[in-house]
Amino acid sequence: MFKVSYKLIGLLLLANLLIAEQGSSLSLEDAVNSETRTPAYTERDQFRNPKETLSFFGIKSDMKVVELSPGGGWYTEILAIYIKEPGSLIAAHHDPSLGNYYKRSRGNFEKKMKSDEIYSKVKIVNLGSQLSENNTVDAVLTFRNLHNWLRGDIEKIFKQSFNSLKPGGIFGVVEHRAKKGTSLEQMIKSGYVTEELAIQLAKSAGFILVEKSEINANPKDSTNHPRGVWTLPPSYRLKEVDRNKYKNIGESDRMTLLFKKPIL
Repeated sequence: MFKVSYKLIGLLLLANLLIAEQGSSLSLEDAVNSETRTPAYTERDQFRNPKETLSFFGIKSDMKVVELSPGGGWYTEILAIYIKEPGSLIAAHHDPSLGNYYKRSRGNFEKKMKSDEIYSKVKIVNLGSQLSENNTVDAVLTFRNLHNWLRGDIEKIFKQSFNSLKPGGIFGVVEHRAKKGTSLEQMIKSGYVTEELAIQLAKSAGFILVEKSEINANPKDSTNHPRGVWTLPPSYRLKEVDRNKYKNIGESDRMTLLFKKPIL
């Protein structure tokens, strides 16, 4: 009787160890395909290509990663599953003291981080503050945020990202891509940024451009829309006006840029 019980206990312990080991070694594909992701978010994979994008940036599960301005946590849902000890994930979100919009956005994100155990180790810091100790981060990532920073703190955010990274560290940028020659005023208005400006800003912060990718390109997107990039899905700023037209275009044309901090 006792021998059977001990044997059963041993098998249960072994099973738990195997489950734990499996959970700690989830592949990037497993993280992308996880059932814990928000269904409405997974529908956008066809436009955002998370597996291909994170692979292009060279993100590994044992890295210390900072995600800048994660918004509603679209990429955070994937990274929180994928990044495991000794790696860690830092989310640099809006400073709630800057106003009601930022407070509400930060509050919603914090609520999400408390909603599931998979987010329990995500550290939240203020965007614009020191992201981490200098030279301690393996990768800093930003997805579709540069246009939001053009009015003010973009140089500061890029420099803080540079300072936080280890020599050789990764700075991965995805952004709505404006046509060459677009004015700064039009970039701010439309939400599209030129590759030239993105590269210039990164180089000014000290980064070197390693490679470009067309993973997130969309040749259907003319970038010329009544309400800028927000005319397209998922925002549909015009609501039902020409909705099928914009649905058929899909999400925006995007640059995908890989920078690194030089190794001294």
